[in-house]
Amino acid sequence: VLRCLGIPTRVITNFNSAHDKNLNLSIDKYIDISGNNLHLSEDSVWNFHVWNESWFIRRDLGSFYDGWQVLDATPQEKSKGIYQCGPASTKAIKEGDVNLDYDSPFVFAAVNADCVTWIRYSKKRKERIYSDTRKIGKFISTKAVGTNSRVDVTANYKYPEVKEISFKISYSQYKNSLMDDRKILVTAV
Repeated sequence: VLRCLGIPTRVITNFNSAHDKNLNLSIDKYIDISGNNLHLSEDSVWNFHVWNESWFIRRDLGSFYDGWQVLDATPQEKSKGIYQCGPASTKAIKEGDVNLDYDSPFVFAAVNADCVTWIRYSKKRKERIYSDTRKIGKFISTKAVGTNSRVDVTANYKYPEVKEISFKISYSQYKNSLMDDRKILVTAV
């Protein structure tokens, strides 16, 4: 419909797409001390999700946010009481401007949420044991104009993942913690 109105529009596919139900910008998984999944979160990761982008001038947000805007015709959550998503600026998503209107936090999480695993000891005590910051938002793609080639537009949504790891503990402490993780995993199996 938007193309019929002369508005540039394209289909976007996001692989490893997060569905952040509680909008905390992470996909949380809870396990007990034996490693059993507790099913306490409604968050999920989808193999892929598809939405549209359209090119708009954003007088409501300012010219910085002009350009491609995310519009999801198949939203799974209500926004302002109805099933809708967008138009969320891809520049806002990339810059992490999640305080903007038009479902920016939801789209940001879809492409950039952390996957966090927690051990729940009791209703009041939990401990984060693992966080994967690279799993979500892979190969964000659209179709090339005039061909069937894939165009990677991931850089429109997020900055490259940082590959450096900084340690606040010594390497030997880190190595010992890995051994402890293996013990937990063996116990869980």
